[in-house]
Amino acid sequence: MKIGYACQNLELRANTNNTFRLASYSDPKIIQTIEKNFEEFNKILDFNIKNKLLFFRLGSSFIPFASHPICKFDWEEYFQDYFVNLSNTIKKNKIRISMHPGQFVVLNSKKENVVSSSIRELEYHSRLLDLLKLDESAKIQIHVGFPQGDKEKAKTDFIKNFDKLSKSVKKRLVIENDEHYFGVNDCLEIHNSIKIPILFDTFHYSILNEGKPIQDIFDIISKTWQNKDGLPMVDYSSQDKNGRKGKHCPTIDLGDFQNIITKLFHYNFDLMLEIKDKENSALQANKLIANTITI
Repeated sequence: MKIGYACQNLELRANTNNTFRLASYSDPKIIQTIEKNFEEFNKILDFNIKNKLLFFRLGSSFIPFASHPICKFDWEEYFQDYFVNLSNTIKKNKIRISMHPGQFVVLNSKKENVVSSSIRELEYHSRLLDLLKLDESAKIQIHVGFPQGDKEKAKTDFIKNFDKLSKSVKKRLVIENDEHYFGVNDCLEIHNSIKIPILFDTFHYSILNEGKPIQDIFDIISKTWQNKDGLPMVDYSSQDKNGRKGKHCPTIDLGDFQNIITKLFHYNFDLMLEIKDKENSALQANKLIANTITI
């Protein structure tokens, strides 16, 4: 099992999501910002390697506005050597990388312009992972989308628009059960049609579920992943006790985490923490896992 966290390291004040306002766009500005993202990503990787945190979610704004029509700059060519060096570090240390595009990526939207922009954004994510020369275990996770008044049609539209994606995107894309509309069973229906792997979000499942034990659900979900996909990916968080229902906790609840790990202990998977204090919780989780294995 590899433990990870998303996008930035708070201790280092390093972020892979540095960006700027669209109105400020210029070639010098995008070069400066991408250079900063490379620099800070390398700092994060050094920290993660030293602390055995070998799973990381790369920020979607690593290349700002890459899928926007305004971006004419050839960042692939300009940063070619940067990608090679970064790839060498990632592969040498067997670090798993994933990405999670924002909520504006809605593949089942009724609006063609939203579908088109979603596809462009997914193609950018896939191209970025390809430039890092990462295999199919480097995944891009998205939600199914919105029901838009007809949940069954929404699932059909997702499947239809999935066929519009390139092979490069298809081999990396996974869907995640959400907490509002599309639960595990909905994701399984889609998987049965297009064989897309399902990323299991434990917190979302605690809010929207079919009443089955988590072990039974994960046993089914884990079978949606093939060898080429790498180990199943799991997202973990828990409820902020002082926040609205569905709000992620500010730091890891070790009791809740231990409970989840105990239930899924006999499965092999990689775990992404979606917790606000980032590497701090990841370090605690890694320590707990190590002690559990020792025991």
